[in-house]
Amino acid sequence: MTVTEARSDVQIQHDVLKELRWDSRVDETDVGVEVDDAIVTLTGTVRTYAARLAAQEAAHRVKGVLDVVNDIEVKPIGSRTDTDIAADVRLALERDVFVPSERIRTTVSHGLVTLEGEVDMYRELADAEAAIRNIDGVIGILNKLTIRKRAVSPGEIRQAIESALERQAEREAERIEVIVHDGDVTLEGQVRSWREKRAILGTVGHAPGVRSVIDHLEIAPYV
Repeated sequence: MTVTEARSDVQIQHDVLKELRWDSRVDETDVGVEVDDAIVTLTGTVRTYAARLAAQEAAHRVKGVLDVVNDIEVKPIGSRTDTDIAADVRLALERDVFVPSERIRTTVSHGLVTLEGEVDMYRELADAEAAIRNIDGVIGILNKLTIRKRAVSPGEIRQAIESALERQAEREAERIEVIVHDGDVTLEGQVRSWREKRAILGTVGHAPGVRSVIDHLEIAPYV
């Protein structure tokens, strides 16, 4: 296998700026980009929480990026009240068929939404966030949802995850170590991109019995 030469911080910064211009969800003039040892720091101010996440995702898509520090602030334009936001949050949760909305409580304070309650699957944590992150006026989400404990052995959880990873042709399961203790899953090893890492984390969230995921995966694009 040919080893690709590591990219310089200047090259990475140039491509992150280009990716921000390419992403129509982000106004690149609102975002500052600094790069140090392949770690990208994003600064600036955007109008929506969705734009803040879009900028983060754009930076992660760039080849050679190891980590992203998102220091972008969200300052909505308009005068939406927390009551308005809370009503939209409840409606969005109820409309999402993958979210057990009846078991989720929400609190909205100055645009920050806190999610509390108990759900069945780890992936439902991410589904709940995804359902509300595009709501106008939301500046951030604090996810305090917990996973209902299920009678699944660590061996069954590990086997289910490893089997799922092996089915994914995009990544190499042998590079990933799965450690399970009382429903807590620790992932160790190397992946070649943020997309691969996110796909693995998404796969783990579907395994029955997973209560938390400890991400120790290292992005190593040139291995």
